[in-house]
Amino acid sequence: MKTRFHLFIAVLCAALLQQAAAVEIDALPLDSAVPGGVALVPTGGHAISAQYRNNRVLLAEHEGVQYAIVGIALNAKPGEHEITLRLADGGQTHRSFTVSDKKYVEQRLTITNERQVNPNTEDMTRINRESAQMNEAFASWDEGLQPVLRMKAPVEGVRSSSFGLRRFFNEQPRAPHSGMDIAAPEGTPIFAPAGGVVRATGNYFFNGNTIILDHGHGLITLYCHMNTIDVSPGQRVESGEQIGEVGQTGRVTGPHLHWSINLNNTRVDPALFIQD
Repeated sequence: MKTRFHLFIAVLCAALLQQAAAVEIDALPLDSAVPGGVALVPTGGHAISAQYRNNRVLLAEHEGVQYAIVGIALNAKPGEHEITLRLADGGQTHRSFTVSDKKYVEQRLTITNERQVNPNTEDMTRINRESAQMNEAFASWDEGLQPVLRMKAPVEGVRSSSFGLRRFFNEQPRAPHSGMDIAAPEGTPIFAPAGGVVRATGNYFFNGNTIILDHGHGLITLYCHMNTIDVSPGQRVESGEQIGEVGQTGRVTGPHLHWSINLNNTRVDPALFIQD
């Protein structure tokens, strides 16, 4: 009797875990297994969790197939990569996928505020504090939210800088561009491309007025250089709801929105998620 009861509990727990992992989605992002891209990896079954490079990975059900939606870092090396799947029976298995090389073009910008290129000691103290705040928000994993993997761009405008550009500020090399820049007049409304919860807002040294929006299961979006912020931390927003306006705060050369998308705590190309 005791053994049968324990078996029942084990089966029930496995079923609940499997249900929690099965996020039904209407559409997948584009499959682009390159540095800064997204790999759609069929799990071959019903995994309850997945990990890649020590980060949890979004599992999604689409048209009866379960996929691991893997964000690939810009510094990932081409070749075979592997994810680890945890199964309902407590076991583990692995799935591999191949990352192809991709060369991103260079972009050279002139910044008139020298401290935005070479921050002083006081600036660095602020930058480190703000980075810790943002990293905490990016690490969020909320299974109570339903991620949407194909969405409209958050603002109407011209894509002025694409994801992955190898950037030089005042001829000094800097980290590659980790988002998409959309140029638009100051005051242009910015809308949430999908529903979610506001994890953080603030005026940051490089990013200016910023919002971090959590869409669930490690899908998190970032909005920078805004003129106004119309939401507050902890607030639930719906798809299409205005969250702010385009501005030119922080390190900029003109009014625009910097929009980033994070999967498994990794910035990936937003173009792969845009519903044309």
